[in-house]
Amino acid sequence: MNERISFSEVPKGLMSAMMAVETYVSTVEFDIKLLELIRLRISYINRCAYCIDMHFKEAVAAGEELQRLYSISEWEGVSYYSAEERACLAWAEYLTLPSVLNDEKELFEDLLRFFDKEKIANLTLVIVQINAWNQLMKSFAIEAGNYQVG
Repeated sequence: MNERISFSEVPKGLMSAMMAVETYVSTVEFDIKLLELIRLRISYINRCAYCIDMHFKEAVAAGEELQRLYSISEWEGVSYYSAEERACLAWAEYLTLPSVLNDEKELFEDLLRFFDKEKIANLTLVIVQINAWNQLMKSFAIEAGNYQVG
């Protein structure tokens, strides 16, 4: 697929706005491996090849186990994700696929077992942000496979 809009053609204001959110998110204290699991799972749901490549590589660089990465699409069917990770992944899927029937109240209460409301609000922003990146990268048709960590 040919790029429709290259990185150099993305309006500076758009990238500045997206990066401002990234800067804010980087100040919130979440485990980087948890964030990369969430970003990878959402990128699979949204079928964003560029972001799948990026977040797989970022997760590996952060020390995440390969088994947990290649089975993230079936996280509910395996035992090696923690209760906290499961609560976060369920919330991420609920926000990414709002048409899927879920008990929103129960999902939120599960998160409250691990985080206060401020942290849940920030987690929600992380989820909204990766969804936005997925849609941008897909619409621009940015080529996957060339991302380098660091």
